[in-house]
Order: sequence, then structure tokens, then C-alpha cells
Amino acid sequence: MAASDWLNLITDVPGLAVGHATDAAAQTGVTTLLCDGLWTAGVDVRGGGPGTRETEALAAENLVGGVHAVTLAGGSVFGLGAADGVAAALSVRGVGLRLRPDGLAIPIVPSAVLHDLDAGGDKGWGLDPPYRALGLASVDAAGRSFALGSVGAGAGARAGLEKGGVGSASVDLGEGVIVGALVAVNCVGTVRMADGVTFWAWPFEREGEFGGARPVGFVQDHDPSPGLGRMRSPDVAPGAHTTLAVVAASVALTAAECKRMAMMAHDGMARAIRPIHTPFDGDTVFAVANGRALPQSGPTELGLARAAALARIGSAAADCLARAIARGVHEA
Repeated sequence: MAASDWLNLITDVPGLAVGHATDAAAQTGVTTLLCDGLWTAGVDVRGGGPGTRETEALAAENLVGGVHAVTLAGGSVFGLGAADGVAAALSVRGVGLRLRPDGLAIPIVPSAVLHDLDAGGDKGWGLDPPYRALGLASVDAAGRSFALGSVGAGAGARAGLEKGGVGSASVDLGEGVIVGALVAVNCVGTVRMADGVTFWAWPFEREGEFGGARPVGFVQDHDPSPGLGRMRSPDVAPGAHTTLAVVAASVALTAAECKRMAMMAHDGMARAIRPIHTPFDGDTVFAVANGRALPQSGPTELGLARAAALARIGSAAADCLARAIARGVHEA
């Protein structure tokens, strides 16, 4: 990809688009990643309080193993309705699986939600939560370029005691292999070191993408759970968290390989947030892939060439996710 076309967003992976829909009055929103077809996918959930939809459809032993879109939403359980809107919008466009040629298009739209119900704003929606409408609007808004920070699923997000938000980052590994990450950061942990300025993810930063702050001198931090001492603060409520992410690669992977990519990408959360995967978070990473073929290996090589390529892609996904987390909070 030409440097002039590079956005440092997950949409640098060809075939992807992202759209936000934000309800400013309710301080919540939806972010949807659209694929230009049925992309192979996997998911890995490590937080103790997840809220998800259709994740089992992505299991390698099950039938589909792919997605047409992935939806991230605020609103806790109410936000799961956003995928209804996304599925309806895509079906009307003819996007989805068809069980018979003249049948209704059935989009596969896994989703995950974060808790922003205590973030302020008017949540008195009664019997009409806004998330289905926000899901519809996120599809209409989708494009290659999109905003970061307090928008979409990150509109009401918090990162410890500071604003969370939507972040994204990408990297070109050469030979047509591009890896990217999209994240909505809403963690109980902290994204910054003890100086309150430097991001934990600073070693992975590229070209000052999240401010360029660096630790001064030799820094040690032996606190295994920075930030959890604040749990009595009215701004940090137990159970009111979750960081949601999607990582993508421009290669042809199996569903099992996407699962491994998602598992490795969770390391990016661990590099950027302390602590992570707590009982209070519902941390979830989806992985999607489509594109060029990976190396194939004969049985005597035990698939080592392909596995090595997958390991490099998974490691890049973790780095991208760490960078995206810092970018999301920086932009917020």
C-alpha cells in the first residue's frame, strides 16, 4: 500500500469498513466493522463479566466460522440489540448467507457490549433502547476513514478514572500482509504508568501516534493491580467495565487460526492496561481474516512454515492492539 493511502487504522486491511453511531444525549453508541463478504473469524473471551452474541457460531467445530460484520456497543445487555439493526441493514442490502437461492439473506453479526450505563446521559429509554437504531446508523456511516476517541462504542467509556474511547492502529508486515486492530477501551485498570502521563504501551508507539510521552529514568512498579484501590470511588464501579476489540489480517486463515490470533492479541491488552482480564471486565477479542494464502507445509514439516507465519501475525496483532488502546484514550 502506498504511504499516501495509509491511515493507521484497521481499515488499512483491504475489504474492511468501520462506522460509528453516537447518541450524545444518552452518552453511548455503537461501532460496527463491516467485511466485504463472509470473512473467516474467531473470538477469545478472557474478562470475567462478558456480554456477547453469536460467539459460539465462530467456534472452529461449528458450521459457519465466519462473519459479515462485528458490532461493538455500549449499553451493557441493552446494547446487544445493536446487532439486530446491523443484521437487518445488511440483509436488506443482500448481504448474508442464503439457505436457498431465493431465500432471505442471513448476515452473521457477532457482537459484544461494554457497560457505560453509569457514564451519565439520559438512559431513561424505557421500552425503546436506542441500540437497534444505532446499529442501523452505524452501517450507513461505515467507511474506510473513521474517528477515534469518545465516539461510537467509546462514547461513554472510561479507562480507570479518565475517559476511554475507540482506538485503532495497523502495521504492514510486507508481501501484502497487513494487520490491524480496532478497540473500545472501557477498563477498570489504568492505561498509564505511575507518572500519570506515560502510557504502558509506550514501547510500541509509532510516529508519536499517542503523544510520544516516555518514562523519565529507571521506573519500577511493583503494584500488581494499579488502580484497583480506587474501586470505592464513585467514578469506578465494580462490574462496570470491559475492553472490546477486533483484530484483522489480510491473509487466508482457518477458524482455528483466527482463534489463535485472537488469543495472542489479548497480550496487547496486557501490555497496555494494568490490571486486565479482571472479574469486573468482560474483555473480548474478535479476529477476522481474508486475503492471500499463507505458506503450506508438508506433513513431514508439521506445518511449521504456516505456524511461524501465524505466530508473526498474532504477535503483530498484539502490538497493534496495545497501540490502539493508547490511541483511543489519547484521542478521548
